[in-house]
Amino acid sequence: MPVCEVLPGVFHWTAVHPEIKVHVHCHYLEAPRALLDPLVPEEGLAWFERRGSPRHILLTNRLHSRASARFATRFGCDIWCNAEGLDHFGDGGELPGFEVRGFSAGDVLFGGVRSLRIGELCTDETAFWIPGAEPALAIADGIVRDERGQLSFVPDELIGDDPEAIKRALRDAYRRLLSLEFDHLLFAHGEPWIGGGKRALAEFVDR
Repeated sequence: MPVCEVLPGVFHWTAVHPEIKVHVHCHYLEAPRALLDPLVPEEGLAWFERRGSPRHILLTNRLHSRASARFATRFGCDIWCNAEGLDHFGDGGELPGFEVRGFSAGDVLFGGVRSLRIGELCTDETAFWIPGAEPALAIADGIVRDERGQLSFVPDELIGDDPEAIKRALRDAYRRLLSLEFDHLLFAHGEPWIGGGKRALAEFVDR
């Protein structure tokens, strides 16, 4: 899927993940010039040169580095991950030769983007609140949007030894975010939910 502006200054595209061989979802926030969990779109890196080169890469968890190295090599982006996941990028880990910077849950980052602790599927699982005229919530793996367009969890075999307990904890984690102002959801796995996203999330966590 080509790059598409889904909200003012928020761009979305899909690309096939080279390891898991399925389409995953990526975003670019134009005002802070920040990528979320990026792969290269079909338009190539030149698309970003025309819009303004990205300065930052935000990972919703340590496993979503995807094509970060290509972007960082081309544009000199800073790569950011929750500090709980930085050990993943040590000697011999992913992104050798690149410094990955850490943030803590609750930190307000560039452009007013706020990091929010989820930390259930893994300790560094993070959501991001994205400010602006149309505030949005960016979600990693804790909740996905399935092929029917509905909110759901990943399959139980990907959740852990006690899937039901983790699902309850995930519902609690996302319920705590409902006090924030947003009406749109952006996913690492699934199409964006534009309009009515907060209501949909509230219904899902209370289901």
